[in-house]
Amino acid sequence: MTDLVLPRGSCRRPPSLGLHRSWMVAGATVLALLAAAVAMGAPSLLILPLGREYGWDVATVTSALSVRLAAFGVTSLLASAALNAWGVRRVACAGLALTGTGIFASLAMTQTWHLVLLWGVLVGAGSGLTSLVLGTAIAGRWFEARRGLVVGLFGAAASAGQMLLLPGLAAATDVLGWRAGILMPCGLLAVAAVAAMARMPERPEDVGLLPYGSRDPRPATTSLPTRPSTWRILADISGSALFWALLGAFAVCGATTSGLVQTHLVPFCADLGIRPLQASGFLAGMGLLTVIGSVGAGWLSDRFDAGWLLFWFYGVRGLSLVCLPFTDLSFAGLSLFAAVYGLDWIATVPPTARLVLARFGPERTPLVFGFMLAAHQAGAAAAAYAAALARIDLGSYLPSFLAAGALCLLAAAAILPLAARRDMPL
Repeated sequence: MTDLVLPRGSCRRPPSLGLHRSWMVAGATVLALLAAAVAMGAPSLLILPLGREYGWDVATVTSALSVRLAAFGVTSLLASAALNAWGVRRVACAGLALTGTGIFASLAMTQTWHLVLLWGVLVGAGSGLTSLVLGTAIAGRWFEARRGLVVGLFGAAASAGQMLLLPGLAAATDVLGWRAGILMPCGLLAVAAVAAMARMPERPEDVGLLPYGSRDPRPATTSLPTRPSTWRILADISGSALFWALLGAFAVCGATTSGLVQTHLVPFCADLGIRPLQASGFLAGMGLLTVIGSVGAGWLSDRFDAGWLLFWFYGVRGLSLVCLPFTDLSFAGLSLFAAVYGLDWIATVPPTARLVLARFGPERTPLVFGFMLAAHQAGAAAAAYAAALARIDLGSYLPSFLAAGALCLLAAAAILPLAARRDMPL
């Protein structure tokens, strides 16, 4: 059954006769985030096939992937302004179109600059537009209740989703070749674009509805509310200590997940005599547990204080990293570490989004999250490089794990008192 819509200007809350339209919008957003994440991760599976066909070495291919990460970070910063100027539907479709164009056009590439342009610039920029910046904007506009759960679903789609779907893509590539393999993310991107066009209005008021769970019957007028400029938002948030604490914490989040563990867990296990196949199984298990952890963290964020949740999530992550070198580093011990880390991997995203929405407001949240995603990528890049240097100079990854654990504990201690304050300048 469909929602009853309110006439323009009506203040009466519509009765619910079925699934609220907000959940359809959330479903379309999950599909968009999932499609972009799969397309973002797919090129990493094609390094060896491209090397065999074109004679490109690993450094040549990975240079394009580095450009992709940089383009993702830059575009995430610009996504907030794009959302205000173009709206969520146009931004989502533009991001999916850029990503799909980059993937599909690579079927005909023959030169290395084609690779950099298509997989680096287009795929990176398109994925940046279709990131958690978009997801937090949707959560802020369409949900008053269950925001934490919704952001948890978005985080699971953006991060864990690609871990779960990329093995199937890898199998298709092995059997049918890399060209047939990349048609799969192209098809997923096309389906996501159609869903965004059909199920992603700009705001609930545009279709005569209230946000899900709203108890404030606001009028659905034809005029849009005045939105603060990007520069005004920057001026507002730059004076907030909470903003800087969350920015630093997200850099630590990136450093300790994709920067350290995702990049270096397999070689770390190799140093311990664990075969790559078994080590990759740790990462696969983390992918499944990340979905559970992200959705569970979203559920908790709707019921408990976000500051305390962040304190515990960063604290548990830090303790697991600090304690790891003092265990026997057996296969069973590493399996337990992988289980804890998988549940905690994206758990910090829902309470962070919940806290940002509550303190900075829905209009400022996309820009704030854009900066946070950029900090996340910067932290990941710095940690990946620093851990490699530590392994070369010190002959061990253990100092890197200890340093990462200390950073998590510092982030936990920094966020809690600031999150508890209510005298924010915004």
